[in-house]
Amino acid sequence: MLTRRIIPCLDVRDGRVVKGVRFAGLRDAGDPRQLAARYEQDGADELVLLDVSATPAGRATALATVRAVRSAIAIPLTVGGGVRELGDAERLLAAGADRVGINTAGVERPPLIEELATRTGKQCVVVAIDAARREQDESWEVVTRSGACRTGLDAIEWAIQAERLGAGEILLTSWDRDGTGAGYDLDLIGAMADRVRIPIIASGGAAGAPDMVEAFDAGADAVLAASIFHDSVMGVGRVKQQLAANGVEVRR
Repeated sequence: MLTRRIIPCLDVRDGRVVKGVRFAGLRDAGDPRQLAARYEQDGADELVLLDVSATPAGRATALATVRAVRSAIAIPLTVGGGVRELGDAERLLAAGADRVGINTAGVERPPLIEELATRTGKQCVVVAIDAARREQDESWEVVTRSGACRTGLDAIEWAIQAERLGAGEILLTSWDRDGTGAGYDLDLIGAMADRVRIPIIASGGAAGAPDMVEAFDAGADAVLAASIFHDSVMGVGRVKQQLAANGVEVRR
């Protein structure tokens, strides 16, 4: 049985970790380097660092922050935010990222995913999909630019296309659940897991280990969380203990 990954997320703005609800109302949550080191020590399998102000501000991810986080950890690091061209991705990899996340630019110019996969390898390309539920037909729509833009693009169909273009993994965030502690959107996870073969990282809504168990049961290969770790509701080690007690294979 493959081990399931637990991934803390560092949403960074102006060199500080922030957290909000549905990508809004951001509050300070600490220093990214210090938090990264703490999470690795507590047993995190990987880290995701997202520069949440890069795309809205029309700039690239702050490389100094990436270098600072990399200097503090040895576990895999995925970095996203403001990746609009191949050069942006190459600079992030050179600064210490193991994988690069692409969101808005991939939706606006899908061939960029293929370019990144060809140049860096599929294993380095994580396509981040922020999905909002459409109440009228119980489907999900892709939102971009930190949730400010409703694209009209079906999230499941976009995941299928992203896989075909060369994505190595999907970071799937429920816009509706982000920061709410209401649990992952299990219907969304299940619907996507039924249609793509690449791994899915589930994000948005975790309040504790029981939510993560449900996400894995729904088809996620890894789970991402932020608030419960930043606010010390529960540490990574404690989460893994509870997951193991519920039959989830984790790296201890």
